[in-house]
Amino acid sequence: MISIKQIRHALAIEEHLHFNKAAEACSISQSALSNSLNEMERQLGFQIFERNNKQVLVTPLGAQVLKKAREIYLSVLDLQKMAQAKQSALDTQLSIGIIPTIAPYLLPKVLPALKSDYPELELTIVEDQSHILVDSVLKGHLDTAILALPYDCQGLLTFTFWQEDLYWVTHRDDELASHKVIHSEDIKQSNLMLLKDGHCLKDHALAACQFSENDSIQLGGTSLTTLVELVVGKMGTTLVPEIALESLVVNHPQLSFVRLDEPGPHREFAFLVRPQYPSLDAIECLSDYMKARLES
Repeated sequence: MISIKQIRHALAIEEHLHFNKAAEACSISQSALSNSLNEMERQLGFQIFERNNKQVLVTPLGAQVLKKAREIYLSVLDLQKMAQAKQSALDTQLSIGIIPTIAPYLLPKVLPALKSDYPELELTIVEDQSHILVDSVLKGHLDTAILALPYDCQGLLTFTFWQEDLYWVTHRDDELASHKVIHSEDIKQSNLMLLKDGHCLKDHALAACQFSENDSIQLGGTSLTTLVELVVGKMGTTLVPEIALESLVVNHPQLSFVRLDEPGPHREFAFLVRPQYPSLDAIECLSDYMKARLES
C-alpha cells in the first residue's frame, strides 16, 4: 500500500525537480528517497518521473497521480491538525509565514503578550515574499500567512486585522519636509526609491501614488532599512508604512516623515488560510487578538 511518507517524498521531488534538494527537504538521504519513489512506482505500475543525470521530468500519468496525491496529503495534514486541537483555540501548534515589510515591526508588538497569554501556543515563524508564502499555504507547508492586501490570494480565505497608510520619508533639508501631508504629484518621482520587484509594498506604493513602473522611479532596494539609510545619505526619498516608522525613522533626527495624502488605507494586514483548514477558529482568534493588541 502506498504510504503518506511516499506521497510526501514524491511531492518534494515534484517541487524541486532535483533528488538531492528533495532529499534535503525531507531530511533523508538521496538513496532513501530514491528507494521510496521506486517502491511507490512499483506499486503503481508506471513511472511518476523521468530522470537521468541531468534532469527530472514529470510524466503525463505522474502529473495525474501527483495532483491526487497532493489532495490526499493536504487532507491528512488537516486530520492531524484536528487531532491536535485542544479546549482553547490557541492551545495548538501553528506555522505562520510573514512578509519582510511586516514581520520585524509587527512581531515585537504582539509576540511577548501572545506568549504570555497563550503559553501552550507553539509558533513557527517563516519570513518570505508574498508569492512564496501564498504557495506554501496552498500546498500545506504553512498553516497560515500574514500578507499585506491588496494581493492575489488565489481563493484563500482572508482575515483582515489592521490597515494603515504610507508615509513619505525625506531628509530634513528637503523643502517639503515641514509639510503636514503630501500628495503624490508633489513627490519627485526621479528621486523616489522603492523596493525591488517581488515585494508587494512596491506595488502598494505605486498604486497609492498612481505611478507606473514606466515612470522615472528608482527600484531595487532589498529592504526598508536600506532605503531609509539611503535617505539619510541624501540619495533620495522613499515611502514607508506606518507600522515601520517608529523602528526605522523616528530615531533618525536627520529625517522627516509626512503622511501620503492619497485615498487609503494604502494597505491592510490579513491572515490567509485554506478554506478547508480544520482550525479556522484558531486563525480567527489570532486575528482578533492581533487587532486588539495593535489598537491598544
